[in-house]
Parts: sequence; structure tokens; C-alpha cells
Amino acid sequence: MSSHPITYTAVQAIAPGQLELTQKPISAPGTGQVRIRVQACGVCHSDAATVEGAFPIAWPRVPGHEAVGVIDAIGSNVEGWAPGQRVGVGFLGGSCGHCGECRRGDLVNCRNQEFTGIHHDGGYAQYMIARASGLVSIPDSLSSEEAAPLLCAGLTTFSALRNSQARAGDLVAIIGIGGLGHLAVQFARRMGFEVVAIGRGPDKGGLATKLGAHHYIDSSAVAIATALQELGGAHLVVATASGGTVVAEAVKGLRPRGRIIALGASSEPVQVATSDLLFGGRSIEGALTGDPATADTTLRFSSLAGVAAMIETIPLERAPEAYRRMMAGEARFRIVLTM
Repeated sequence: MSSHPITYTAVQAIAPGQLELTQKPISAPGTGQVRIRVQACGVCHSDAATVEGAFPIAWPRVPGHEAVGVIDAIGSNVEGWAPGQRVGVGFLGGSCGHCGECRRGDLVNCRNQEFTGIHHDGGYAQYMIARASGLVSIPDSLSSEEAAPLLCAGLTTFSALRNSQARAGDLVAIIGIGGLGHLAVQFARRMGFEVVAIGRGPDKGGLATKLGAHHYIDSSAVAIATALQELGGAHLVVATASGGTVVAEAVKGLRPRGRIIALGASSEPVQVATSDLLFGGRSIEGALTGDPATADTTLRFSSLAGVAAMIETIPLERAPEAYRRMMAGEARFRIVLTM
């Protein structure tokens, strides 16, 4: 092993909306942990939870939960991982293995799970410490920059589609063609669904077709529900755009037994008439990212099926600029920090 630097460069949140470049001392991984030399980290809208202080966190805190890098040190009681191995870390920091949810196999809802870049330092840095139970294996066929957005935006949409009751040939609609949506459309097409992309404005239609959508609905020109019913009604609607109004509007576009999976986090309530749910047995549910095994599958499927995030890379030092552009909706469609 080569001798390590004593400090590393990181970008941390120090107050609401304020990011600063800093040097932090390198520490050794604890029990059940590994240290990762980060190569790439995606900039995700959920990073706002840290930077804007939406979660009760202790500042300073390094954001970032789409991190890919190489294990360079391993703590005690870590099995199945080795130094030099390329790994990823997503939003969920790793399950405890002993709470009631873990014992039932529901690792996503582990009660002792920390969120990467929120409860502990994340990937806007040259190094980070991670719980081994949350690590994802990166296939050789994907570069670190390509893999990074798949750890959150990819995993969240892939997992929701894969765990849904929709089957090949069913009409599946994706609301929002942003960081999550542009991947969801690709996954849906390659899973064999009849894909409807829903965006605001006519300009996204060409992109939707290029990504694999069979139909495009401009929600600024037509009512989502009407357009979906004209296509026969959706078996499944995946709402990647945040906001309760758009979810509520889509309910009437479902066929009987259809469901909506909400992925975009928002404080805006979903106001739905219960009759719209009762008649036809329609439902609305939420989904939070996915477990490590599904993350492994997301990366493998993406590589096999040719699903790729549209990315632009920016050096770590310019993370504050990257974050600002992402929040302003200027990312096309994922910014990845490189170390």
C-alpha cells in the first residue's frame, strides 16, 4: 500500500445554502466500515436535504450519495469486500442487520439506517467512510462517472418499475423527464412496457422519443388524465417530478387496478377524491430507492441493456456551482463531480 496523504479535499455544507471547499483529516474505517477513495459523485436533488438543512443535521456536513470509488482500507468485521475493489454508495448508508425490519429482510426500511451525506459525510470528497452493508458492486463495463447517477436516480426508478405489478406490454407512464425521469423512460422501454413520457412543454417530445418513449404528453397543453385515458388508461404511473398536484391529476388517468408510484419528494399534499380510488381499486404508493442487491442489478441491467444517464462532469472543486445549476434545473440531466 502506498503511503496516504494526511488530509483530503472535500466540499461541505456549513450553513443553509452555503458550501465551502475544505481540507479534512483522513480517518481509519471503524468496525463494519470501509474507506473509499472517491472517483466520482453524482449531484442529486436530495442533496438539498443537507445543503438547505431540510433534515435536522449537524453542520459541517459533506453531501453526496451517488459516490463511486475504490476501497483503500477495511475496518474489522468486514467480509466479502477487498481493498482495490470498486464500489458505490447510495442514499441508504447500510442496514444494521438486527432491527425488526432487517430481520424480515426489509433492508430499505432498516430502523438504524443512516442516510449518506446527511447523517454522515458523503461523496463530495476525495475520501469517505462507508458502512460495508450498504456497498454496491460496480461492474467493469461501467466507468465510475457512468455508474454514479445509477446509484440513486437509476436505482430508485429501476427498483420502482421492477417491483411494480406492471407486466410486459402494459401502458406505463413516466411523469417528469429530469434526472430520474430520463432514466425511468429508458428502463421502462427496455422492460417491455408501452411507455408514455409526460413533461411540460412541447420541446421535450423529441428527447422523450430518443430515450425510448412510444408516446409523449405535453402536460401544459392537455390534461394528463384525459391523454392517458385516450391511450386506454395507464396500468402504472411513475411520478418522478416532485409535487402533489401532478400525482393527483394522474389518478384519473389510471385504468382499474392501476397504481401510481410517487418518487419525487415534496411537502405538497396529494389531494385525491376517495371515489377516484374506490371505483376501480386504484392506489397511490411511495418508494424509497432500493436495497444493495437491487442496486447491483440496476448497474448490471443498465450495462446489458444500454441504459445510460446523460451526464456532464465537473471537477470536485466546482461542486458549489454544480449544486446551484442542479437546483436551478439547468443540469442536462445529471452532473457528476470527478475527483
